[in-house]
Amino acid sequence: MLNEVLIPAIIFGSIVAIVKIVGDIRTRHRLIEKGMVDEKVKHLFLQSAELQRLSSLKWGMVFVGIGAALLISYILPDAFDEGGTAGLMFLFAGIAFLIYYGIAQKSYRNHKNGDL
Repeated sequence: MLNEVLIPAIIFGSIVAIVKIVGDIRTRHRLIEKGMVDEKVKHLFLQSAELQRLSSLKWGMVFVGIGAALLISYILPDAFDEGGTAGLMFLFAGIAFLIYYGIAQKSYRNHKNGDL
């Protein structure tokens, strides 16, 4: 009973959230293109776009790490039990976060120095 109500509500809410986010981004870009914001606000919008790109990179790396762990445990079923698979997933996700940290630090230093 709860699933019959919950699933459509989640789907509808997700669609509304995506439309709102896309609409806000388009409005920001139009304001910047028309020059209707001062330089301080423009800098904040561009910085926000850079952070969104880095966030996408972070989660992409984490999910690739988790997928690689699952693939390894699928290919070598005798080597890993359920606990080993979970450990491998956490290990690969942690490695992805560490690699992301290095990339984000380098990007932040370049952005701070004005190289972007």
